[in-house]
Amino acid sequence: MRKMLLAALSRVLQGPAAATAAAAGRTASRVVVASRNYADFASEASFEIKKCDLHRLEEGPSTTAVMTREEGLHYYKTMQTIRRMELKSDQLYKQKIIRGFCHLYDGQEACCVGLEVAIKPTDHVITAYRAHGFTYARGVPVREILAELTGRKGGCVKGKGGSMHMYTKNFYGGNGIVGAQVPLGAGIALACKYFGKNEVCFTLYGDGAANQGQIFETYNMAALWKLPCVFICENNRYGMGTSVERAAASTDYYKRGDFIPGLRVDGMDILCVREATKFAADYCRSGKGPILMELQTYRYHGHSMSDPGISYRTREEIQEVRSKSDPITLLKDRMVNNNLASIEELKEIDVAVRKEIEEAAQFATTDPEPPLEELGNHIYFNEPPFEVRGPNQWIRYKSVS
Repeated sequence: MRKMLLAALSRVLQGPAAATAAAAGRTASRVVVASRNYADFASEASFEIKKCDLHRLEEGPSTTAVMTREEGLHYYKTMQTIRRMELKSDQLYKQKIIRGFCHLYDGQEACCVGLEVAIKPTDHVITAYRAHGFTYARGVPVREILAELTGRKGGCVKGKGGSMHMYTKNFYGGNGIVGAQVPLGAGIALACKYFGKNEVCFTLYGDGAANQGQIFETYNMAALWKLPCVFICENNRYGMGTSVERAAASTDYYKRGDFIPGLRVDGMDILCVREATKFAADYCRSGKGPILMELQTYRYHGHSMSDPGISYRTREEIQEVRSKSDPITLLKDRMVNNNLASIEELKEIDVAVRKEIEEAAQFATTDPEPPLEELGNHIYFNEPPFEVRGPNQWIRYKSVS
């Protein structure tokens, strides 16, 4: 107590100038420390990644990946945005603001982001109905995705597509029929070859669709015509509520192409996905024909929002994947441990992402719904207006391209 009184008396005798100088000194030291910390970050780091299993290939992607600080920050923010967007979608669905089918992508973020950063904007992507992550990775803002989910005019498809039917340039959805996008992807690849473009189509489907006959027919045509098509099976271990072991006599999906070369990739590691995608894209661009990739991944939510996701797997299984293989945590630990970023810097990104998601959700819940007279619009591209019959022959809607 005596020491505290003496210290207070000393400050009074020294006057306000000394206190101001001390405060300025502390502020300056914090600035110096902060600037030194940011200056000390490494510009890049090299990582050993898991070797891919190969089928009909003598060599595969590199087992060493280099990631710059800027790349790492971009990957982290993109994956975190997708994660938070899907959690917000879950919340809006439970509030009955989002209705109908809704398949969430949280847990699989490394697949869509790792693919996107490895390809060109002019390349083409087509996927199934778990499409929110790919829609964002291909360049659609969060507010337009959430507004599409809530059926609003400001959605990326003007509120008429919903969860399963989102599109943007060189992204063809979002397809509701299981496996039906695979022949369409081969058609896009045929167009790339026909027009002499050095472009590739990345055609995605899930393990649940992998046993369909139309996929094997598409493999055959793509191989015969040497189409620049990368077939990608996102194996999240469950087709709806059925495990892959119960649904498939062979779970080596990367070998399913038989005569088509294949790779099995750690789909929870963004660097593994990135390097494998680069390898597959180069293979197709060289004129060798199609290649098949299996991304081993995991979804945290159920198959759709109507599926609690715990009747065919345990909570402990989900928690084990979260604790050992989460793609965002894996990237975060790599960046911090290799001095590419600080925990504080990544927390700042988290705060900014949450703010962006909240603002997007506000827009998605206040934007008006599309007017009924626009119901028939955008059926065709670049065609003259025509009439579309409504629920009965006396109701007609004008369709504008």
